[in-house]
Amino acid sequence: MLPPAAAPGSRFIFRHYLASMRNFSSLLLALWLTIGAAQAQIPQNPAPAAPDTTKKYVDPVNEPVAKQPWYKSKLFKATIVPALLIGYGASTINGNGIYSSYDARRDIRRAFPNFHTKVDDYLIFAPYAELALVQIAGVEGRNDRLNTLLVILKSEAIFGLTTFAVKNTTKVLRPDGSTRNSFPSGHTAQAFLAASIVHTEFRDKSQWYGIGAYTIATGVGALRMLNNRHWQSDVVAGAGVGILSAHIGYLTHRNRWGRKPLPGKYGVMPLLYPGATGLTVVWRPQ
Repeated sequence: MLPPAAAPGSRFIFRHYLASMRNFSSLLLALWLTIGAAQAQIPQNPAPAAPDTTKKYVDPVNEPVAKQPWYKSKLFKATIVPALLIGYGASTINGNGIYSSYDARRDIRRAFPNFHTKVDDYLIFAPYAELALVQIAGVEGRNDRLNTLLVILKSEAIFGLTTFAVKNTTKVLRPDGSTRNSFPSGHTAQAFLAASIVHTEFRDKSQWYGIGAYTIATGVGALRMLNNRHWQSDVVAGAGVGILSAHIGYLTHRNRWGRKPLPGKYGVMPLLYPGATGLTVVWRPQ
């Protein structure tokens, strides 16, 4: 406090000073409360969770992985259709089945009694001709030409051995009575093998390549029955053998050969001569 002798002006200044200090204190208190409220609203970082030690002795490399259902496996998808075709064909041999091979031959001979052609001898490699033409046109297949050739050779070997073994085991008499090597149809199996190769190579580009190849193969099977050379059971089972051979060829072709392309140009072409059919491998060095 000022002494009693202080002038009136001094007391005025002192009261003004006290009022200013009260205002400043009020402002400081309000600012402090505001800052405290703001800090209370800021989310605090949560405390780190305790580490999970329940699997500390599990090797992550060898930890078991959930397996897909069996019906989604590649093996099942590759074999289900051929198995159904081969099974149905075997069930209709001779007079067996709801609509047996005898029933089918009777109806075919009644509708086409004098039918005869040799077109089916040449059509069996028509899907391979389609494969070559599509590649020449610049359409890229699933594999390069070298690996496609390797798959074809492997599939042809599987088809040849399987057909030869089954024919000489079953010894089914042909409809025309010529020989006892009717089951399954080798022509039909060959055509469907080639059609499966075309479908697998170009199905990512267009489904029409495979549709065209399978249409040709189906025509070969129909002509074999119209020519009285095979039963219905032979043709249906032959289609299954051909498709299965191609699928096994792809399933067993895990490693890709020739990561560096071979020098020159190469390809596979069908060989068609009167009385002879086959495959020709063409390679032109550069």
